[in-house]
Amino acid sequence: MAKNTICVWYDKDAEAAARFYAETFPDSAVGAVHRAPTDYPSGKVDDVLMVEFTVAGIPCLGLNGGPMFKHSEAFSFLITTDDQQETDRYWDAIVGNGGQESQCGWCKDRWGISWQITPRVLTEAMAAGGAEAKRAFTAMMDMRKIDVAAIEAARRG
Repeated sequence: MAKNTICVWYDKDAEAAARFYAETFPDSAVGAVHRAPTDYPSGKVDDVLMVEFTVAGIPCLGLNGGPMFKHSEAFSFLITTDDQQETDRYWDAIVGNGGQESQCGWCKDRWGISWQITPRVLTEAMAAGGAEAKRAFTAMMDMRKIDVAAIEAARRG
């Protein structure tokens, strides 16, 4: 396990989530699956307790801790995309697999984890600053999934 690993709390589906992420994002994989050595408050002996996985190169640990803690937008995975096709692919995979759309490129997967599917063109527009950033930001505020062509048009003015 990496020295710094993101631990993501799940009610009971850490393995299913890890497998979905591994199928959806490049440079992602499921590693070791650890089973409970004994009964615990939200599970039984031999239930999947922890799953080591990687999402787009980032090491994670999924913990099946039970229903006591819920996810919020205070934590999210940000996936940078190169074009509309890649943006659509990730967005549709998350939302189309029991997830939920939100605003400004944000969505949630079926486990309640927040994702930002962010085209590189939007990040570049914001980095440019000034009027270009303002136009791109204003255009983004009306979007759910980011429309690359609309952001490019806003950048040009």
